[in-house]
Amino acid sequence: MGETGRTSSLLVHILVIALCLTAFGFAIAAERRRSTGSIITDPNNSTYCSYDSDISTGYGVGAFLFLLSGQSLLMGVTKCMCFGQPLAPGGSRAWSIIYFASSWITFIIAESCLIAGATKNAYHTKYRHMIYAGSWTCDSLRKGVFISGAVFVVFTMILNVYFYMYYTKSTSQAAKKTSKAAANVGMAGYA
Repeated sequence: MGETGRTSSLLVHILVIALCLTAFGFAIAAERRRSTGSIITDPNNSTYCSYDSDISTGYGVGAFLFLLSGQSLLMGVTKCMCFGQPLAPGGSRAWSIIYFASSWITFIIAESCLIAGATKNAYHTKYRHMIYAGSWTCDSLRKGVFISGAVFVVFTMILNVYFYMYYTKSTSQAAKKTSKAAANVGMAGYA
């Protein structure tokens, strides 16, 4: 791999890591700023829930979008490992396939946690006088949903870095193998 290949590879690594770390930061911020509700009684003697902040939903969606852009960048550069250069057979190819599949699994889990947390955090219970339950509380997001997303964001980032490292190693090996002079096999007729 030439000097421009190393620089572009380093640039892709830096961009993917930066986007994933930004998604991680947004997920942590979303967990810290989850909305909580308190029961308020209005002048008509109806009770309703009042929520303090909805910023956590925005942070969760931001984390979702940053992780999505990091994964899209990497899959665009590698052409999703299906449409680009052929991979050389060997250990690098095997590891790149393993890291590719693993990164997609952790990516889907992280995105599911982030979007589910943002959706659940945005849901607010309105009035409770219509529901006849004695121990009814205001609906809020449980702790740990955004943290789970943040943990899987980090796993996705690590797997993406290893996937791209082995992918570039395997494609550069394939390029070296195709540039060698091919041995010709002489064909002779049977006597």
